[in-house]
Amino acid sequence: MAKVALRVAARTLPKYAHQFSPKKFTQPQLFACLVLKTLWKCDFRTTQLRLQESDKIVRTLGLKTVPHYTTLHKASLRFLSQQNIDRMLKDIITNMLGKQAVVELAALDATGLQSGHISPHYYNIRQKALKNRKWSRFTRWPKMATIVDTEKHLILAIHPTRGPGRDASHFIDILNKLPDDLDIKQLLADAGYDSEANHVYSRKQKSIKTTMPPTVGRKTDKPPRGKYRRQMKEHFDKENYGQRWQVETVFSMIKRNLGYVLPGRSQQTQNGQMLLMAITHNFMIFLLISKELFYRARRRS
Repeated sequence: MAKVALRVAARTLPKYAHQFSPKKFTQPQLFACLVLKTLWKCDFRTTQLRLQESDKIVRTLGLKTVPHYTTLHKASLRFLSQQNIDRMLKDIITNMLGKQAVVELAALDATGLQSGHISPHYYNIRQKALKNRKWSRFTRWPKMATIVDTEKHLILAIHPTRGPGRDASHFIDILNKLPDDLDIKQLLADAGYDSEANHVYSRKQKSIKTTMPPTVGRKTDKPPRGKYRRQMKEHFDKENYGQRWQVETVFSMIKRNLGYVLPGRSQQTQNGQMLLMAITHNFMIFLLISKELFYRARRRS
């Protein structure tokens, strides 16, 4: 994992943040440390301690000394941005699918994550104490929208946002985060993204066929007014839509392997943590597929 993160970061991030920086560590080295932090599901202090205990990882990353936890924290604020992660996603997608990548079937959905380490038992007690009043800590929560390849479970685009809110509002935003040279033939989404405007934008601007259940709005026997929503009502692709649940599998993989709690307090920090979880998941998929291909080649030989 450290090797993959270091190589991808070296191709997408500048070596140093500034020409007059101390140059004790390179940005790819610090990014690889942050990926390991996400993989270990620990804080910055524990990451520093675990790196100090692992000479092999230190040698792999080419570190002369282990970075202080404050250095890792400042680095996470500096280059865990949407632009940098999008470049890394494009790099890993190109390595796995090729330069002119074609994805036959992709799925879109969003999931909520927990903000802060609060046990469900304490939350239930708090709710009972406040009776009918909702606890303000849970009125807003971090939310991660992703487009995934249903075959390889690879994340193609990610859009961090806040919940609650209708999913259709961030449909165009996440489509614009897809790599320009990525060709998606069909995109599956649940009824939360149902909108004639979303159909039109996806098909006209991105040349992506969309499939969504046309169930938003008041129940009626009349067909939907929009052209594409009417097509969904009359000729719904049930066979391919059955693969939409693959995006739920990706969410399950992320929450089981990397956790579902974001320790960051500010929205900026939580957004960076969600972006880091997405790219770490792609590194894991890359390693898994590479390992399978290696063993297949070994059996043939």
